Amino acid sequence: MSPAAQFDPSVPLTPAAAGAASTNAVTSLKDRIETVLAMVFGAIFIVFAFVVSIETICRKVFNFSLQGADELGGYALAVGSTIAFSLALMGRCHIRVDVFHERFSRRGQALLNWLSIASLASFGLFIVYVAFKVLADTLEYGSTAQTPWATPLIWPQSVWYLGLVTFALVASGYAIRASRLLLGGQIDALLKDFSPKSAKEELKEELDDLSQRQATTGVSS
Repeated sequence: MSPAAQFDPSVPLTPAAAGAASTNAVTSLKDRIETVLAMVFGAIFIVFAFVVSIETICRKVFNFSLQGADELGGYALAVGSTIAFSLALMGRCHIRVDVFHERFSRRGQALLNWLSIASLASFGLFIVYVAFKVLADTLEYGSTAQTPWATPLIWPQSVWYLGLVTFALVASGYAIRASRLLLGGQIDALLKDFSPKSAKEELKEELDDLSQRQATTGVSS
């Protein structure tokens, strides 16, 4: 069958097909962003581990110190934390107290899910606002780190701020999507994408991860 026979642009998509196409596009974008952030997160701590290794060897063997490993560790933790905020959100890993969640009706659960992501997005935007003031003060006073390197703090703080902005944008995007699903009456999609992870979902993820590790190492279950 030719591509023209498979898809005719003159024929409008059904609501179900349009919804599925939109969901697939969102999922694809989410996966790409998540992959990039995970790679950056991993690269930060691989580089930091390398620096710590060099620092340890220099101290033990050459009686010499770079005098900056501790400082770099603080920057790595600060920047890595902001990236982890976004990764945790996209992986639905944030802890939610769901004692009463399952006691509500499906529409009530959907409303709680929307409220949770909307409040998280609001908090993310608030953090960006406060962090911008910190960044502005650092730039105004020309603040430097109280370390032997005397690093201008505007540089690490700018990367830290970029991580916070990324989190706020991701959270806001999720909040907009949740709002559209709620207003469109797509309760099933809202519950699927924004509900707390169930024990079955967490178990399935662990088993899938175990299977992938076994396949990588060549160990059979």
